Amino acid sequence: MLSAKLAQGAVPKLERPGPLRERVYEALLELITTRALQPGQHLVESELAGHLGVSRQPVREALQRLNTEGWVDLRPAQGAFVHEPTEDEADQLLSVRTLLEAEAARLAAANSGTAGIAALEALCAQGERSVADDDVDLTVATNAAFHAKVMELAGNVVLAELAAQVDRRVRWYYTPVARQRGKQSWIEHRELIAAISARDERRATEIMKAHTEHTRTTYHQREKS
Repeated sequence: MLSAKLAQGAVPKLERPGPLRERVYEALLELITTRALQPGQHLVESELAGHLGVSRQPVREALQRLNTEGWVDLRPAQGAFVHEPTEDEADQLLSVRTLLEAEAARLAAANSGTAGIAALEALCAQGERSVADDDVDLTVATNAAFHAKVMELAGNVVLAELAAQVDRRVRWYYTPVARQRGKQSWIEHRELIAAISARDERRATEIMKAHTEHTRTTYHQREKS
C-alpha cells in the first residue's frame, strides 16, 4: 500500500499558487526524484489523490505527463509504475552531466569572485555536517545546491539551461549512492573550491571530471535492494 511506503511528512503540501495539475505534477515528481516513491512502485490514482488531498483527475493528468517525460510507465491493464531506469539510461545521462559540469567548473574558475567562493564554502560546510549527521535527504539537496552554485558562477545561461534539464535525474541517480559517496564527495568539493579560488581553470576542470565520474562509477557499483 502507498500509505505504508510514504513516511509521515514525506508528501509535499500543495499550497503554492498555480494550476492544480501543475502543483500535483511537481509534487509527484519530487516524490519520485527523492525516491519516496521507489522505482518500480505501483502508483494507484486513488491513493495518490488521497495523500495529496485532490481529486483523481489532476493525478491522472500528472501521471500521463510523467509518462511522456519518462518518469512513469503506464502499462495496459496494470496501471502506472515509477520508471525503473536501466544502467544504460543512467550511464548516458551521467556522462552528459560530466561534460556540462566540467565546463561549468572551468568557467567558474575564470569568473568567480570572493562572494561566490564564500557561498561554495558555506554549502560545503553544510554538506559535511549533513554527512556527519547521516541526513541523506539534506546531503542530496545540498549536493544539488553546490553544483547549481558552480553552474551559476560559470555565468553561461545556455549551459545552465542544459544542466537544468538533467538536474532532476541527477538527483534521482545520486540519492541511492549519497551515503556511499559520503565524506569523499565533500573532500572533492573542497578540492574544487581550492581550484576555483586559485583561478586554475585546468585543475578545476580535471577535479570536476573526476568527481562526476566517481559518482557515475559508484552508481553502477551500488548495492541494489
